[in-house]
Amino acid sequence: MEKLNEVTRGLMVERFGGDSVISLATVDGGKPVVRSVNGHYSDGSFYVITHALSNKMRQIAVCPSVAICGDWFTAAGEGENIGSVGAPENAAMLAELRAAFSEWIDNGHTDFSDPNTCILRVRLRSGTLFSHGTRYDIDFSA
Repeated sequence: MEKLNEVTRGLMVERFGGDSVISLATVDGGKPVVRSVNGHYSDGSFYVITHALSNKMRQIAVCPSVAICGDWFTAAGEGENIGSVGAPENAAMLAELRAAFSEWIDNGHTDFSDPNTCILRVRLRSGTLFSHGTRYDIDFSA
């Protein structure tokens, strides 16, 4: 396994640096639960706008180990609620997410006035990326 490097970083940004539909798996009562979410990759993590009271966030609070899959990439990581979209410390990430999700972000589905509308960060630990016939086993830890 190799550390995230210039080549794999570039491939990750190219493939997932916008709006990407990915599968997110959590654990509930010892059983896997998977769903599709809109995710955005940035600096070794995927970010998702969600609701703090959703099942996925409830499950992550109990067991933060998660897995993701999408577009010839699979990974394991740790999920964490980094807080409300309205929190000042999340302003830069919210701006990045607004740009990435611009096609749908203001369609009325996301209530930015709700303090429970939050940002889920999936901090990647390890993953496997396939690109043009090459397999990259990536260690995302710093």
